[in-house]
Amino acid sequence: MANSDQRTDAASEKDREKWMARFQVRLAMQPGVDRAVVLQAVKDVTAHCAETGEHPRTAFGDPDSYAVQAAARLVPADRAARARQRKAVVDTLDSVLKKARDVAGL
Repeated sequence: MANSDQRTDAASEKDREKWMARFQVRLAMQPGVDRAVVLQAVKDVTAHCAETGEHPRTAFGDPDSYAVQAAARLVPADRAARARQRKAVVDTLDSVLKKARDVAGL
């Protein structure tokens, strides 16, 4: 019986780690998110789960959706807007360069 409990605990821990890894990656992809934001969000999730014993999926839901929510809560709106503008400029330049390469046959 103890072996079965150990396997369940190990599977649960693995699932928790996968949730956290996905959350961190998705959070880092949000506009304006820097290392400090990721660290704060991970600290918040970890502390909540340690206090309540809840699995992060139970407490916060889908890691992708929660990453968007956490970014909205932790990143100042003006910083997120500037990051979105920069990304739009870079995407436009990439598109123009790709078209130029296509026309040039590169």
